[in-house]
Amino acid sequence: MKTNNSKEKVRQLQNKLYLTAKKCSQRRFHALFDKACREDILWEAWKRVKANGGSSGIDGIHIGDIEMRGIEEYLLKVQKDLMQGNYKPSPVKRVMIPKPDGSQRPLGVPTIRDRIVQMATKIAIEPVFEADFKDCSYGFRPKRSAKQALEVVRKACNNKGYYVVDADIEKFFDNVNQEKLMVLVEQRISDRRILKLIRQWLKAGIMYGNVLEIEEVGTSQGSVISPLLANIYLNTLDTLWEKYGVPHGKLVRYADDSVIICKNKKSANHALNLLRYIMMKLDLKLHPDKTKIVGLWDGKEGFDFLGMHNRRFSKIRKNGRPYGELYQYPSKKAMKKIKSDVRENINQRFLLVKSEEDIIKLMNPKIRGWRNYYQTRNDGKWMRALDWYILCTFARWCSKKHQRSRRLTRITETRRRLNQKGLLRMAA
Repeated sequence: MKTNNSKEKVRQLQNKLYLTAKKCSQRRFHALFDKACREDILWEAWKRVKANGGSSGIDGIHIGDIEMRGIEEYLLKVQKDLMQGNYKPSPVKRVMIPKPDGSQRPLGVPTIRDRIVQMATKIAIEPVFEADFKDCSYGFRPKRSAKQALEVVRKACNNKGYYVVDADIEKFFDNVNQEKLMVLVEQRISDRRILKLIRQWLKAGIMYGNVLEIEEVGTSQGSVISPLLANIYLNTLDTLWEKYGVPHGKLVRYADDSVIICKNKKSANHALNLLRYIMMKLDLKLHPDKTKIVGLWDGKEGFDFLGMHNRRFSKIRKNGRPYGELYQYPSKKAMKKIKSDVRENINQRFLLVKSEEDIIKLMNPKIRGWRNYYQTRNDGKWMRALDWYILCTFARWCSKKHQRSRRLTRITETRRRLNQKGLLRMAA
């Protein structure tokens, strides 16, 4: 199997498809299945699936099992099954992920084989739809990120954006209308074999223990192809908003999370009504409790978006005139999740046998990741609070390790020692 320069070949293919789709918004692509079956595409799909990691599906086969068996042999078998029409996806394994509020989020885990085929298909069709996606969409798209979405929100709120429609779609992935989704896909794709693959994934079903359930609506949250399908479905929202909603406010969407920044309460009410109308056309509903209009003018209210709390604070210019500026810092839910992760990775009884160097080595990549995401121009107070929490958790771990009765003794000594050994800090 050809493995050399697979990443570069994929980039060239995607660039060509994107430019072709961009030239003609009405063009439908009929020869994409052969591209998804190409050796270099399958190899690149395997590399991406491996990089993402994850557990096994219902067949129990892990990434390591495929490596032991032989990657090239495995991918050739997948390619053969696709080309001969013998490929049939397996049901996804249902896994329940606990949420901070005590509820659980259902997650579907496909088999490694299905993940590879979905990734190869995504590589082939994503550039076609990328040509149609709007600038207001930031979720799960190439060269776009949550940080970019947050920066757009910050600038819009600072530019007389005094009211925000904080929108939450109720159980989005469970309520996607599969027939409407396929109509949207068919507007750009006419390759019958690609369309058949997508229909098979939608109808593959969910395995609850030994019970198989076939859903007539929804798409599995956790599948490789799901974020792209979600963007295709919600691109209708972006398109209609660009046509009718721009006078009312600025839409910023990250997958199924959306906010609309408006200049006054009247515009916010119009924006919310238009959003409800568009959701009705998509057979979706806004969550009645979580969807609300937030007034930023007086700084008494704020909203959470992508793990950040956004709130307007009053400041004084050098000439003595007051002005408002939007602050972005980790939300209460994010702070709670970070602290929980800190406890799990430091203050556990089974970790008492580890050395400080081992714990620091474990924590530094996590701290670096949190800092890279949550670091903003107004983050100092909250980052220092997290540094203090990490230090106190280390101090408790040290006290347990050395069997001291007072858990926060010698905290200054602990700080000095951790700094010498290279523990990273959240605050700049």
